[in-house]
Amino acid sequence: MTTDTSTLTTVVDTYIDMWNEEDADRRADLIRTAWVDDARYRDPLLEADGAAGLDQMVSAVHGQYPGHGFRRTTGVDAHHDVARFGWELVAPDGAVFVGGIDVASLAEDGRLRSVTGFFGEPPTPDA
Repeated sequence: MTTDTSTLTTVVDTYIDMWNEEDADRRADLIRTAWVDDARYRDPLLEADGAAGLDQMVSAVHGQYPGHGFRRTTGVDAHHDVARFGWELVAPDGAVFVGGIDVASLAEDGRLRSVTGFFGEPPTPDA
């Protein structure tokens, strides 16, 4: 698989937009644009499968963190069919609530097949 960085960045930014979209119809369009049908999402607190699962998950996050928004904090790094990028969840006052990194597997068409999210910085090695 050849990874086109500008196309991949657009897919990742559409994924971030999905997290920020409150309107269910517009969010469904973003999900269809960024994800394959058998999408899979996992992080330490959440999991979702398929478009309906993604929509329900994002809606729940909006309910739990009203007014918060996600933003990408790094470039998109990729090789083969895997990409990674940093992100933050920002409170309405601009304070960073949590940040982390997502690792995505990509489908042949460049859309997201799965995303695994990690919170915070990687752990330090044991001394």
